[in-house]
Amino acid sequence: MAGNLSNTAAPITSCLPKLQSLNGLFAIHKKKGPTSADVLNTLKETLLKEAGVKNPNPRKRKQQSLKMGHGGTLDSSASGVLVVGIGNGTKMLTSMLAGSKKYVAVGELGKATDTLDASGSVTQEKDFKHITRSDFEEKLKDFTGEIMQVPPLYSALKKDGQRLSVMLMKGQKVEAKPARPVTVYNLTLQDFSPPHFTLDIECGGGFYVRSLVDDLGKALSSCAHVKELSRTKQGQFTLEEHALREEQWTLEHIMRTLQPCPETKPSGNCKKRPNNDSKNRKTPENDCKNAEQPEDNGKEPQEAGCNKPPETDSAGSNCIQK
Repeated sequence: MAGNLSNTAAPITSCLPKLQSLNGLFAIHKKKGPTSADVLNTLKETLLKEAGVKNPNPRKRKQQSLKMGHGGTLDSSASGVLVVGIGNGTKMLTSMLAGSKKYVAVGELGKATDTLDASGSVTQEKDFKHITRSDFEEKLKDFTGEIMQVPPLYSALKKDGQRLSVMLMKGQKVEAKPARPVTVYNLTLQDFSPPHFTLDIECGGGFYVRSLVDDLGKALSSCAHVKELSRTKQGQFTLEEHALREEQWTLEHIMRTLQPCPETKPSGNCKKRPNNDSKNRKTPENDCKNAEQPEDNGKEPQEAGCNKPPETDSAGSNCIQK
């Protein structure tokens, strides 16, 4: 378990071959602030330095000595589990997106923003004093199960090859994408202290937490936006049990937590450790087939080193660096 690992690792000499021989998936903890691509570059640079590579440049796409990528982008303003593929494990990142994700989202009633989260500009303010906890919990039932959802304008979805978020930043007119089916497995209200509220969310691929909070505000005859967002689970990886903190970004820790993906299995199903959280529940966490485009995020611009631009929002796109 990542959370129980020692924060110090014994130095490993001549470990570049060991690092390059790794093939599989592991999870790291992304802090609020940097983009997912920046976090991946920092991780890669740290590992290459440990392996003895002088002046590594993780953003360089050519002549890279280490293949690494992440699946399911998180916005700069979000934190939590970020799944990383190393070596042939990068081929499994799309499959990872087929599993369910869990989030803890803090929302704020009474204010709407253009990005649907706290990073944007306030576009509307409405009264929220009429909303009670029972009103809120009753309305959550309408957003559970198979629902239709309109993706945010500020997202990594594309039009004519350009990301909508980039088009908006350039001042171009952008029309909302049509509503699409998404799945919400569980949705509960953990705290209600107006104007703030806290939601626990378990959803499938293609889901946007920002859209959920925006739609909830409207359904309650007010408005709302996401104030804080943390991903606590992606597929079989959880924040508490598997995500390596920055001080644990060493070859030793990665080797101890790596979920190997055997090259002998072309279908790409990774070996998984038992996940007690999924027992007796019908959720897709262990289904590495029929991958979907994932969930919330995707406003951040494309970073250097990503040879496959994200196709959705933050939680559903892959970035692979060679």
